[in-house]
Amino acid sequence: MSWLITKYALTAAIVVIVSELAKRSDRLGALIAALPLVTVLALIWLHVEKQPPQKITAHAWYTFWYVLPTLPMFLVFPALFSRLGFWPTLLGSALITLVCFTLLVLLLRRFGIELI
Repeated sequence: MSWLITKYALTAAIVVIVSELAKRSDRLGALIAALPLVTVLALIWLHVEKQPPQKITAHAWYTFWYVLPTLPMFLVFPALFSRLGFWPTLLGSALITLVCFTLLVLLLRRFGIELI
């Protein structure tokens, strides 16, 4: 149980640090947020918990493909925010990500890569 609490605390601390950095510097906050910190932590947790190498490498493999459909959101969000406000922009960005993910799943399926 203490291991689980440690994992939660460390992971939450990173999110808090990123949000606090973003308050002080847009660029620094974005740089830190863009780093694959959550993925690196997940890979570390999987390794420390003695998961098989296949599981760890599969996590990294799928993370790569799941990141791609999120990228358009980071272009759309700034463009829509001033016109629509925060919540509608966030919803629209999430929908765009969902559409991009669906299209990526269909495209990759043609190459034998199953994401879902």
